[in-house]
Amino acid sequence: MKDQAIKTSLWLAADWGTSYLRVWVLDGEGKVIERFKSDCGMARISSDQFESEFLRLVQSYLSDDAPTKVICCGMAGSQQGWFEAPYLEVPCNPPSAEHVRRVQTADPRIHVYIVPGVKQTSPADVMRGEETQIKGFLTLNKDFDGIICLPGTHTKWVHVSADEMVSFRTFMTGEIFSLISKQSVLKHNMDHDSWDSEVFLSSVSDAMSKPAAFSLALFSMRAQSLVSKSADQFDQNLSRLSGLLIGMELVAARPYWLGQAIAVLGDVKIAKAYTEALQGQGVPVLLADAERMTLEGLKSVYKSMSKEAAR
Repeated sequence: MKDQAIKTSLWLAADWGTSYLRVWVLDGEGKVIERFKSDCGMARISSDQFESEFLRLVQSYLSDDAPTKVICCGMAGSQQGWFEAPYLEVPCNPPSAEHVRRVQTADPRIHVYIVPGVKQTSPADVMRGEETQIKGFLTLNKDFDGIICLPGTHTKWVHVSADEMVSFRTFMTGEIFSLISKQSVLKHNMDHDSWDSEVFLSSVSDAMSKPAAFSLALFSMRAQSLVSKSADQFDQNLSRLSGLLIGMELVAARPYWLGQAIAVLGDVKIAKAYTEALQGQGVPVLLADAERMTLEGLKSVYKSMSKEAAR
């Protein structure tokens, strides 16, 4: 883009995770002009590299005539990130204009603002990035009252009432799944491209009825693969492991989801698994795309900042 007048009307939304960075270029009406994705997540760079990595991606959209506003959520606001944005504490509304923190950048062409995460003192818990997804979801679903499940590496269950985040809990189900399927003895018995919904749902039920037998069920998968040498058994193991882990999570999270309205916000594959698991327990679920909710949340923060500036 070479037209400086067009550039000065744009702003940038960024979601900086542990593994990746996503950036959207938007006009003043919130229309997406361009989208970037990079693997320069927080785990791969040091705190002094955030600005240079960001500039490398968005260079062609910056103007020399006026600074471009950047609204960023996620791990950029952590202690190891670009600039630490102190947590809000539940109960609280999702972050808006008064909560963002300005980053002091070396390059004058960008004005960077970071959306803070949210913490819970007792029982101790934290989130960074999910609060922006929740804000986006509530922007689009203004009357929602219930539980928002955000599946991923660290799955969140968040109680929302009257547009306020009341409490939440985090489960390391996704990380445990990755460790077991890729680094344990079971890695030799996993087909990461296969999926069997029937096996998955039966495994969810098995784990919910006998969660204490989880470790036994794991080695049984290994032994069965060796004894039967069945291709079907090999194909089913990934679904079996996923079902067992999510089933145990549902047992522990039952005080959150039982009798509540449930929304699942996540990437398609993992969100579909959680939705099927909950529906298998007779729970109706509203499904939403996590990336869209993140963008809607960042757009909502930008609008609230624009309103503040206009006062």
